[in-house]
Amino acid sequence: MSKEYISVLPMPSHLRDAAPSVTVYYITSPSIYPDVPLTSNAVLKASHTHRDADVAPGKLDIVVVPGPDPSSTYEKEGLEWLRKQAETPGVDILSVCTGILVCASAGIVDGKLASGPRGMQSDLVKKFPKIKLVGDSQRWVQDGNFWSSGGVTNGNDLMAAYARASGRWPASIVDTGLMLTDVEPRPQFYEIGQSRFFLNAAWMIVRAWFASFGSATKQKPA
Repeated sequence: MSKEYISVLPMPSHLRDAAPSVTVYYITSPSIYPDVPLTSNAVLKASHTHRDADVAPGKLDIVVVPGPDPSSTYEKEGLEWLRKQAETPGVDILSVCTGILVCASAGIVDGKLASGPRGMQSDLVKKFPKIKLVGDSQRWVQDGNFWSSGGVTNGNDLMAAYARASGRWPASIVDTGLMLTDVEPRPQFYEIGQSRFFLNAAWMIVRAWFASFGSATKQKPA
């Protein structure tokens, strides 16, 4: 939804003119800069470390915290950087999926409403008892300058809601961006309850178990 993106598309000039200019930074710890390993053998080329002046508190408008491996540990210096960003007026923190673990470890979610992955709600309650978790019923939730979503693609719903509510983009640009990316935001509240969610998950596991017997039979040598 930036001027830079819309300008390369065959869009009317009034839409290009209405879109704000957006600069995206990819920020990581100095210990793993610049190549950040991801899943599926992918590597993200970071543009900055959290020590760089360009991304110091007061320099950014939005900080998006993506979801890491739940078993990851976080450096104290990086958590302090995130905490200072959250305390800076005008800065919004957007947490997607297990990004809630990073934000909670930084202490910026204490006393706030937060979502997080549905399957991790009980673990999150035990580990971070000061958080007001609503991830069993809400895809995303806002509490002040902190926005958080449930697992993975619920981040799309969060981003759509944030773009509409934040005032950083004109409504026409938000609508155009969602249309071009084929994102149809779902309701904030889940359509099924937590019990049904876990029942569905259990059934998927059982079904996969039964399917494994058929696969083993097909692979058995003659």
